[in-house]
Amino acid sequence: MKNILYILSILSLVTISCTKDFEAINTNPNAPVSVQPSLLLRQVIYNFGEEMSYEGFVAGDLLAQHRTALDFNLFDRHALKSPQLGGNPWPVFYTNLRDNEIILSQSRTVNALKVYEGPALILKAYMAAGLTDLFGDVPYFEAFDGTNKTVTPVYDAQEDIYLNEGGILDNLNKGIEAIENYNDAIPLEGDILFNGDLQAWVRFANSLKVKYLVRISGKVDVSSDLQSIFNEGNYIKTNSQNAIFDFTNSEPNSFRLAQLRIGDFNNFVLSETMKDILTSLNDTRINTLFRPFSNSNSNEFNGLLNGIDATSTSVTLANYSLAGTPFREDTSTLDANFITAWEVHFAFAEAAIKNLITADAQQLYETGVALAFEYWKTDLPPDYLTNGAAFNAPNKTPLQQIITQKWIANIINGYEGWVEYRRTGYPELRTISASLNNNVIPVRMPYPAEEATLNAENYNRAASNTNNNSIDSPVWWDE
Repeated sequence: MKNILYILSILSLVTISCTKDFEAINTNPNAPVSVQPSLLLRQVIYNFGEEMSYEGFVAGDLLAQHRTALDFNLFDRHALKSPQLGGNPWPVFYTNLRDNEIILSQSRTVNALKVYEGPALILKAYMAAGLTDLFGDVPYFEAFDGTNKTVTPVYDAQEDIYLNEGGILDNLNKGIEAIENYNDAIPLEGDILFNGDLQAWVRFANSLKVKYLVRISGKVDVSSDLQSIFNEGNYIKTNSQNAIFDFTNSEPNSFRLAQLRIGDFNNFVLSETMKDILTSLNDTRINTLFRPFSNSNSNEFNGLLNGIDATSTSVTLANYSLAGTPFREDTSTLDANFITAWEVHFAFAEAAIKNLITADAQQLYETGVALAFEYWKTDLPPDYLTNGAAFNAPNKTPLQQIITQKWIANIINGYEGWVEYRRTGYPELRTISASLNNNVIPVRMPYPAEEATLNAENYNRAASNTNNNSIDSPVWWDE
């Protein structure tokens, strides 16, 4: 009996000792307990840019009618609740917004990391705008910190996400302020957009403000804010200042379509809508963005009407134009595009024709066109701006010309082409071949099915506000 008690006493002491030292013993001194913001910043920028470029190609370009899918094309037929090769960007936004929130929190609690606050606020505004512009009302103010906040966040109104404290425009202003007030010598690391240039982040934020102010200008008086930015001139003006990062020709940084099997790449061909617009303008970018179809004997391009029923329609691939070499063979010429000089010039041109600012709309438009050709590494034809693409072309409005040029240049840039169509009605898109949405072009992305399970009460309320999560229910700025 004494031996048994002795053994139990020894075991008790060992157990207490092990419990006391458990954390120290089981902590790897060579592994950080939290991710360094420099690594996380690089990850957020790259992951979001790469994911949304892929999404832009396989889903956004279908909605915008830049290209169409031959197979696995329920999304192209506007069954948006049935994503296939792409078409569910929801987790892309929330994963990166969550990781960006970690950077923001670290920047506010560790003095040596304060340099990250401004860029993190600007990235938060950028990603939040992309999210709400696609889906409308979404979880936002309670959504990105599951440790300290609810894991079932409410869906906030898009108007509030844009305009309230802590929202898109407020975070852009606070991001600029944080950068301007930063005077320490610790550099910004992990910045694959601007290589640590904080003033470039200020230009980026001002350029995003222009974009978003124009986007909501039908709902809010934005004239004075736009005029101030235009007059100050501290926005992205040249392609050398663009908010982009370059893909490479080898893994892991090449464009994803270049890494996938050839069958996935060949599933996407030139849309008839895109082909007709480019050829009507004698737009030489068609040679960069697409390639002549294989059965052509005279270097011709051919597009297919979006949304065929692949179960009943047989299509010969050789009769249609595939994407050009930048999307597969030479992705070093391709960028993940956050915002560019041409997009900013087109936004200002639109603001000018709507009398939101005092400026030369035609000059802004023509500069935007030239920048867009330069961006896509294509020579601008000498007569391009005096013929079909002229600012005051017959039977065209200046707004139509501006948005059409923005739409062309925004190929693979997320869902931007579709967003611009929803906002303006330009360019005129086609009724698709075999619509699964009653021949109506959708005006929002549906909330993903898992939301009904994971956040049921709040999802049900949001679904009710969008006519049962309808893809035909417009977002706030589109109402």
